[in-house]
Amino acid sequence: MAGYEHRESQGLKLTAMDGSVDLKGRPVLRSKTGRWKACSFIVVYEVFERMAYYGIASNLVIYLTTKLHEGTVASSSNVSNWSGTVWITPVIGAYIADTHWGRYWTFIVFSFIYILGMVILTLAVALPSLRPPECQPGSNFCEKASKFQVGIFYFALYVLAVGTGGTKPNISTIGADQFDEFDAKEKLQKSSFFNWWIFSVFLGMLFADSFLIYIQDRVGFTIGYAIPTVGLIISIILFLIGTPFYRHKVQNGNPFNRMTQVIVAAVRKWKVDVPSDPTKLYEVDPKEYVAKGRFPISHTPVLRFLDKAATKDGSTSPWNLCPVTQVEETKTMLRLLPVWVFLLIPSTLISHVSTLFIKQGTTLNRHMGSHFQIPAGSLTSFFALSMLVSILVYDTLLVRIFRRFTGNPRGITILQRMGIGLFFHMLCMAVASISDSKRISVVKAHGLEGEAKAVSPLTVFILLPQFLLGGIAEAFHETAKLEFFYDQVPESMQSIGTALYATTLGLGGFLTTLFLKATTKISGRKGHTSWVLNNLNASRIYYYYAFMAIISFINFMFFLSVSRLYIYKRETNEAFSNQSHVYRGTVTTERHELPADIKGGADEIEMKNVVNNVVV
Repeated sequence: MAGYEHRESQGLKLTAMDGSVDLKGRPVLRSKTGRWKACSFIVVYEVFERMAYYGIASNLVIYLTTKLHEGTVASSSNVSNWSGTVWITPVIGAYIADTHWGRYWTFIVFSFIYILGMVILTLAVALPSLRPPECQPGSNFCEKASKFQVGIFYFALYVLAVGTGGTKPNISTIGADQFDEFDAKEKLQKSSFFNWWIFSVFLGMLFADSFLIYIQDRVGFTIGYAIPTVGLIISIILFLIGTPFYRHKVQNGNPFNRMTQVIVAAVRKWKVDVPSDPTKLYEVDPKEYVAKGRFPISHTPVLRFLDKAATKDGSTSPWNLCPVTQVEETKTMLRLLPVWVFLLIPSTLISHVSTLFIKQGTTLNRHMGSHFQIPAGSLTSFFALSMLVSILVYDTLLVRIFRRFTGNPRGITILQRMGIGLFFHMLCMAVASISDSKRISVVKAHGLEGEAKAVSPLTVFILLPQFLLGGIAEAFHETAKLEFFYDQVPESMQSIGTALYATTLGLGGFLTTLFLKATTKISGRKGHTSWVLNNLNASRIYYYYAFMAIISFINFMFFLSVSRLYIYKRETNEAFSNQSHVYRGTVTTERHELPADIKGGADEIEMKNVVNNVVV
């Protein structure tokens, strides 16, 4: 590394070693682009953007119940479905970025769609013709919203969801792209980047859940929605200002098409014998990959059926013969799927925090002193604050402690960190069940079961443990999950990897709706009281939380089994070694060639020295 710095000080300008380019496709200078200088614009963008998003999402269930007059189950389901859509649409955005427009331009185009959705949403709560009238004071009668009013509101929400579909899979990937895997210092910075990225997410959430929701509760939703709309516009302006400093990765075509070709070719040649010597499999000249800003991947002895796609049989069609690198990319993606499946259940937590946890708060005493009452939607600020503190403690203290015992720069492996998050998720659901059981006992003691709007004298702070445990769970789980789906996918498919991360949250939202509706229907059979009712004082939500705790425990045990068998993708510092062994746990399987501009001679020797100095 000292050699690089010395040559730069003498005026020799080195380009990024991972093939990064500028918007015009030219190699970028390492000294003038990327790293935290570029990431500072992206991280600040994320703070403002998440403030805008959570300014809508965190209090949405309250707006639906108090302004559109929806019931508890209906509003919770609608919020979960919308949240699910927000996190599913990134698959489309990732596809467009990797195949057509690139990450930067996909992000820019969808940002304007995002702004359009926010503007329409603000108008929908501001204009009298687009919202139902207020309920009559002292009366239980509230005029229902018209179909047109409901339609406009949900149209705006789903336009917003489409906008986030193009921004979410690309912005965090653009941020991670600012660090060069072939530079020892930048490689370590990238590992820390994911911690601070999630920190910025929940810093924006904390501001939304405290200040914005207070404004919505006390001043009104018009101002409460206008502020995050302006915040989103500011965030995009900040992102654009940082454009000259960004590094970009070269597009590599349709990733879904490449994976489909491998599967089709393997199936077509299912009777063909795979040669025992992997060097006899088909592969293109490594220089072709380097010229496209990619790196060839050496053969691995896993999912060997797919090796049939690279077995030579005289055909040259890409649907009959695929190079080893393309086969290995497909193997890498398929190895992610078992882990992905067992990350769906934990992703229901964020849906519960923004729906049932908040609705519980409306039934409890939220006063602090005689003059201040905590808005129900602001309860999620405890969740965000818990996560922020947990990330700070983890990145500044725990990583150093773990590193002494493991020798891993991350402290512990990505899946180990996920596993800790899953454990706290399970604990959160168990504690939530106990807290709600106490809430209902107080409701019964005061005879409030029949009064849907009655407020129990029990303090709202009885819910504090479940919010705090939820924040700790997400600090471990979400950060590791984001890093996992960026780090463990092939470099040419990292937007798709980030989209996979998003789909766990999306499907988690849909699972929440499924669980809520199924348990409500099944538990209410044969004259029994349903677990979740519009009247929370007559509900038995503690049974639902206990059910989720059991599901979480089962999921956790399966996750442990899958994670023990998972084989990590080869890290950069191992990519230039001559070893081709495959290990479980922390050693990975992808191998690369050096970029053409440093291959051969003194630069190659120094590059190998640099990457070999990184301990993984």
